Amino acid sequence: MNILLNNRIISRESFTVDLEDRGFQFGDGIYEVIRIYDGFFFEWEAHLERLVRSAKELMLPLPTAIHTLYQNLQLLMKDSKITNGTVYIQVTRGAAPRFHAFPKETEPTLVAYVREMQRPLEQMRNGIKTITTEDIRWLRVDIKSLNLLGNVLAKQKAVEQGGAEAILIRDGIVTEGSSSNLFAIKGKQCFTHPANHLILNGITRQVVLRLLNNSELTLHETSFTLDELLEMDEVFITNTGQEVCPVIQIDDSVIGKGTPGVYTRQLQSAFEALLGAVIPS
Repeated sequence: MNILLNNRIISRESFTVDLEDRGFQFGDGIYEVIRIYDGFFFEWEAHLERLVRSAKELMLPLPTAIHTLYQNLQLLMKDSKITNGTVYIQVTRGAAPRFHAFPKETEPTLVAYVREMQRPLEQMRNGIKTITTEDIRWLRVDIKSLNLLGNVLAKQKAVEQGGAEAILIRDGIVTEGSSSNLFAIKGKQCFTHPANHLILNGITRQVVLRLLNNSELTLHETSFTLDELLEMDEVFITNTGQEVCPVIQIDDSVIGKGTPGVYTRQLQSAFEALLGAVIPS
């Protein structure tokens, strides 16, 4: 497998990480994951806009212009011969003698690679079981940074308890999943946490917000408690890999009838229709 290193495509075997790279030592960097459907980067503009925003928030210069990066990603995808999967992009501040403050002179490092990924149709069709856990992450999770240890610990807890996702609770308020955004429906009211510093404003989340504008549901971007969540008729998560995925159980509580709800199904269908509209045939 080949990778993109700044502006060059090289073999993975020839790539090495500098011992003093700040991404390696401090998590001083950012990333994006873009879904590839039939050779098409889905919502790539939004992903790259968020990459720029994350870089700006961390005062991290990008090593290449965004239009050049997009062209390089196209070349990387063609080189990989993968038409359904993801492309992972990571930018670190680069290598410099270890010191907490930003180095005065260093060159950022951009790495990207493509891997195959099929759609998780069984989870999307049948729904998933989840657990809840305390949201112990830092207070700027709106930045898509490399600091993911809190997410990792939450996901591991879910796996150990037989769940597919961990729903995070901060000070009694439901924020999001360890690697997803969360939506909940009661009657014809749809609720999701507002896009502030306590959640990552997911790209699939943004797509679903647009789809909700054309649905019967009334959207409320507002906070809600775990007790309120457990009383919802439907719950679903969104992210790049799982798209719109129903949640049928949270801890020991069954959501609704324990099957994917009507409105969740409608949003899945609307998402499918959107894919059909934007992906070249």
